[in-house]
Amino acid sequence: MNTVGAKWLLLPGLVLCLQACQPVEPWERGTLAKPQMALDPNPTHSALRAHTFASREAGSGESSAVGGGCGCN
Repeated sequence: MNTVGAKWLLLPGLVLCLQACQPVEPWERGTLAKPQMALDPNPTHSALRAHTFASREAGSGESSAVGGGCGCN
């Protein structure tokens, strides 16, 4: 397939993606601020889990993470 044909196939996809980009109205912001809409609904729990994982992996010696495996970074 030549580059001109590829551009014509890419154009409809780009137009569809750009249609989704629009400003959020003030009355819609309450819906988007709900906890169910968050990318990470529990960031504290995720940070603790990542810290524990990094501490354990650092103890094995194969990771570049800091720590001795005891959780005391």
